Amino acid sequence: MQIVTDSGADVGLSPEELAELNIHVVPLVVTLDGVQYREGIDIEHADFYPLLEATDSLPTTSQPSAGDFAELYRELAATDPDILSIHISSGLSGTYNSAVAAADMVPEANVTVVDTKTLSAAAGWEAKAAARAAKAGWELDRILPLLEKIRAASNSIYTLAELKYLIHGGRISHMKGLVASLLSIKPMIGVEHENGTYQQLGQARKFERALQGLVDIMAKEHAPGSSLRVQVLHSNNPEGAQQLQNLIDARFDCTWLPTGPMSLVLGAHTGGSMVGVAYAPESVFADIPQV
Repeated sequence: MQIVTDSGADVGLSPEELAELNIHVVPLVVTLDGVQYREGIDIEHADFYPLLEATDSLPTTSQPSAGDFAELYRELAATDPDILSIHISSGLSGTYNSAVAAADMVPEANVTVVDTKTLSAAAGWEAKAAARAAKAGWELDRILPLLEKIRAASNSIYTLAELKYLIHGGRISHMKGLVASLLSIKPMIGVEHENGTYQQLGQARKFERALQGLVDIMAKEHAPGSSLRVQVLHSNNPEGAQQLQNLIDARFDCTWLPTGPMSLVLGAHTGGSMVGVAYAPESVFADIPQV
């Protein structure tokens, strides 16, 4: 079985590790100053934010086309027709819908498309779990319930120091009660499970207080000292990410996944200040084969 995902699901693996697990990543696209860049092909994280800071233009993003997915599905089906395609939330991106349309275009492939209803690290957790299970010989009807279990137990929350990118991208319309004109507010935002859209969880006047607020949200769901799998990612704010990691580490028994930059296409919607965390009980991952 082959695993397909998109660059908005931060799997955080090297090209060699992706190849070993049969994970294929289709790039999302960001457009800045009239130039289109495919993430990981035409532009890397380290190059994007200097460009963003050097322009007064605001970026736009787009999902891979159905044709992009169909081309990959055909290529993969030539060696293995069973494909599990795992993508960021349909409530935040058209990527899932593109994959569904592409599956109908390639009848020679047995494509199952999964909507993670989340994004970034938490979506990447599902892709990696599926890949390890498939490599261990699990059948699809055993893998899908595992992904549902991970999805139900995982949460993603984040905060950021400025709202203009969220406002420009239209994502702020998902959040009731957040007054866009109050640009000094640092919102605490989560991805809700039912539709996979953003929801406002709180707000603070200072960024440091918003970071503490994220940890307080975690503590409402999990008792202090709970054994959690945790991954902190950021758009272009390693200092803020380290602050958040320190705060979380003081409250919970953490199994840490690598901290680092998130998808630059996701970061295009937040700007460089964003810091977020994905977390779930460590016990949820006990059954995943470690291959």
